[in-house]
Amino acid sequence: MNADTYRSRREHLRANVDGGAILILGNNDAPKNYADNVYPFRQDSHFLYYAGINETGMAVLIEPDGRDILFGRPHDPDDLVWHGPRPHVGDHATAAGFDANMDVSALKSEIDRLIENDVRIHYLPPYRADRAFQLAELLDANPEKVGNGVSDGLVRAVCNQRLIKSFEEIIEIEEALFVTAQMYHVAMSEARPGRSEFEIAGLMQARALELGRQQAFTPIVSVRGEVLHNHSYDNRLADGDLLLMDSGAESPGFYASDITRTFPVNGKFSDRQRRIYEIVLAAQMGVIQAASPKHDNKEMHRLASRTIAGGLTALGLMKGNPDDAVEAGAHALFFPHGLGHMMGLDVHDMEDLGDIVGYPEGEERSTQFGLAFLRMTRKLEPGFVITVEPGIYFIPALIDQWRSENRHNEFIDYDRVEDLKSFGGIRIEDDVLITEHGCRVLGHGIPKTVDEVEAACQS
Repeated sequence: MNADTYRSRREHLRANVDGGAILILGNNDAPKNYADNVYPFRQDSHFLYYAGINETGMAVLIEPDGRDILFGRPHDPDDLVWHGPRPHVGDHATAAGFDANMDVSALKSEIDRLIENDVRIHYLPPYRADRAFQLAELLDANPEKVGNGVSDGLVRAVCNQRLIKSFEEIIEIEEALFVTAQMYHVAMSEARPGRSEFEIAGLMQARALELGRQQAFTPIVSVRGEVLHNHSYDNRLADGDLLLMDSGAESPGFYASDITRTFPVNGKFSDRQRRIYEIVLAAQMGVIQAASPKHDNKEMHRLASRTIAGGLTALGLMKGNPDDAVEAGAHALFFPHGLGHMMGLDVHDMEDLGDIVGYPEGEERSTQFGLAFLRMTRKLEPGFVITVEPGIYFIPALIDQWRSENRHNEFIDYDRVEDLKSFGGIRIEDDVLITEHGCRVLGHGIPKTVDEVEAACQS
């Protein structure tokens, strides 16, 4: 990305917000346990999109007269000792195509000047407490009331702009996927009985660090794949286990990748594992073959759900008509989450803005279990990057609860399901670009079929 890219993005945003000035705050350092021991810094994604600067304590003011100002911290001589020489705010401003730059201490007076001239200050919802307090101070507002002043027009304009990924953004995502593929190669080849989840998590992240990349999110590496967001690495891998790994490297420009694979620790699927794995794979491949601007993502979710229900019915775990089972929500015992989500600078792109990202205006989330967790129902558009990640899970506590309530007895054979309570879970996920006539799986391919996975595990 260059200065023209960032300048063009800000001009587009200004043109699509009805009057006023636009304030975009960058992130500040967040202490772990005392002021000088901070979490690794990662810039706010909206700030990255419009300025591209990964530095703490910055802000952007897009004024209605066409002037864009970058605010940053002045250089402290002590920084040279502790952090070494860094670009000045003026250097950043030039690189990102700003008209002017100022000390961040002048931001309050600039905002006061605009407000005195009856210029509205548009801002996005703060998702960090320190940002809410910063906004309150800048706007002379009660911190508890800051959320009431969020600009719906700005939220919609940012969302609509960032939903469609440019050619340059796709390159960034595929760059991240190149590293992610190597992470999975290491994990599949190194996983074996007797090793720990910690070892595999360490080896795959080490590969990314060797290539100078961070993780886009905290990786899931677990033989207890039925726990959907399992960030514990305490288990030891045993013969017969399936290892579910959900992770992704971040690109140099901070774009995410997000891949899930499930593979046998001993290098060979059992017959039962293979049959359930192939149902999940059929659900994923069916969606990838069908996804296009002709459909919305709720249709794709239902397609995956019907495939899963049909496959489990063929195995005798479900019964009755699979379409009726999906309509009733019975399949959600095994597939309790949504099909996927938007992806870009955030692994769950722009979810700080709320359901406006995934849901068209006027549509609310379903209250049905499972469907309620669908993050996106929008009509698919060329330029969307989405994840496609169906799964089948056997969650003992959920099985026990539903069985005790006699829930969906007409669709679920609980006696047969009982035998699979220790099975775990299987999920398969890829990152998909919607094109004019269909879609394309991004990246260079990570082993996914049964034969490919087993070969990778035994390499």
